[in-house]
Amino acid sequence: MEDQLKQEIASRRTFAIISHPDAGKTTMTEKLLFFGGAIRDAGTVKGKKSGKFATSDWMEIEKQRGISVTSSVLQFDFDGKRVNILDTPGHEDFSEDTYRTLMAVDSAVMMIDSAKGIEPQTIKLFKVCRMRGIPIFTFINKLDRQGREPLELMEELEEVLGIESYAMNWPIGMGKEFMGIYDRHNRRVELARTEGDGRYLEVGKDGDLAQSHSIQETSYYQQALEDVMLLDEAGNDFDEERVRRGELTPVFFGSALTNFGVQTFLETYLQFAPAPQPRNTADGGSVNPYDDEFTGFIFKIQANMNPAHRDRIAFVRIVSGEFDRGMQVTVPRIPKTFKVSQSTQFLADDRETVNMAVAGDIIGLYDTGNYQIGDTITGGKANFAFEPLPQFTPELFVKVSPKNVMKSKHFHKGILQLVQEGAIQYYKTLHTEEVILGAVGQLQFEVFEHRMKNEYNSEVVIQHIGQKVARWIENEGDVKESMTGPRAMLVKDRYENLVFLFENDFALRWFQDKHPDIRLYSLL
Repeated sequence: MEDQLKQEIASRRTFAIISHPDAGKTTMTEKLLFFGGAIRDAGTVKGKKSGKFATSDWMEIEKQRGISVTSSVLQFDFDGKRVNILDTPGHEDFSEDTYRTLMAVDSAVMMIDSAKGIEPQTIKLFKVCRMRGIPIFTFINKLDRQGREPLELMEELEEVLGIESYAMNWPIGMGKEFMGIYDRHNRRVELARTEGDGRYLEVGKDGDLAQSHSIQETSYYQQALEDVMLLDEAGNDFDEERVRRGELTPVFFGSALTNFGVQTFLETYLQFAPAPQPRNTADGGSVNPYDDEFTGFIFKIQANMNPAHRDRIAFVRIVSGEFDRGMQVTVPRIPKTFKVSQSTQFLADDRETVNMAVAGDIIGLYDTGNYQIGDTITGGKANFAFEPLPQFTPELFVKVSPKNVMKSKHFHKGILQLVQEGAIQYYKTLHTEEVILGAVGQLQFEVFEHRMKNEYNSEVVIQHIGQKVARWIENEGDVKESMTGPRAMLVKDRYENLVFLFENDFALRWFQDKHPDIRLYSLL
């Protein structure tokens, strides 16, 4: 591989921002894009009154509700690095989309609300990162509001998440008395509400400022200094290798909303975040980013990013080599070879044609229905697959039918496309072929109904059939219809596999006791 291409790959930094809802994740994304020059005016998530919406919340329902319900891909250049950010939904009903997105990144930024600390969804997402050994950088947000003591937050981080931490900076006051941060890594104080050259004050070895400033006389600065001395003596040492292994998380304090501490975070993150990493294959091997052959995998499919054109985009994480527009790519699952003439890169829903991309980049391929989530793509004839992406067993189920039977075509087309995005799962009854949808959370059905009406001009009737315990069957040939009943409904999934929907755990256990020969299994 030529040196220039190696340098291109080495400059990539691809990460996801994870958090509990409302911790400031999307606001942080806006500010990072602002520093990267990708947008001139950072909007806010709750932008309904001002008419400004966050760049990464492009779907109509996201703008109405002020939450993210689908992962966005955003790209910009900063400090000699090409940055790919994946802004994920924080709401637990959309965790499956987030879990798949985490398979496509090399590191993660965890946002924590300084007043609320570590919340349930943060713990879930952290565990996924830990399972995959993804390096985690922590940003404790909302220092412009009154919050919990910084030492208490650091302690909670280590106790609840079980990861060691190192404070890269330390807050000086908080809320209305928030004066800035003591930057341990860069040996300087960064002043809040100060612009230009006077924003940074150099710090000497003993913590005294190199130049006189009134902040040094305040009790908040003295408290910060005492805390920093305690961290220096009793805290963890900074170890870049342990950061890369996901064993130590660098912690930054700041306020995304007031844009304080974000630039310092971005500069330091890019210094220590990993370049593109190798990816494991299903047969136990791995693919190196610097391998010559182009390879990648599809981790997301999104319909109607441009409703006027009814398009479908397959999001591809490039694992190795170089992508060139017009090249032939093979999907080993089918297996088929396609010429890729339409490919894009993203700033949320703003796209431009991409002619060349390398390992670490996220690109979008226009899809006419050939691709599926989890597909491996290669630039040659290699016949292998990357590790499968996680798929969840749904817990909530509804029966769905078109309100107007004359619009059945719109109904079936809409369902097919939205199911292929992976947020909802499709089932049908054996003989009457009624459509049943399964999801991890209720909000997914609301988004489905909204999108069917607005994007496919198809109003739907939703009949809730409640929580069910779904189980697939290893030995389908041994299943008889006489095994079904009001507590054990037999349906087919979109791949024509048989699935039992049990009324509850008791019904599942009763079935297993009565039919021990039937081998059942669940997804994640």
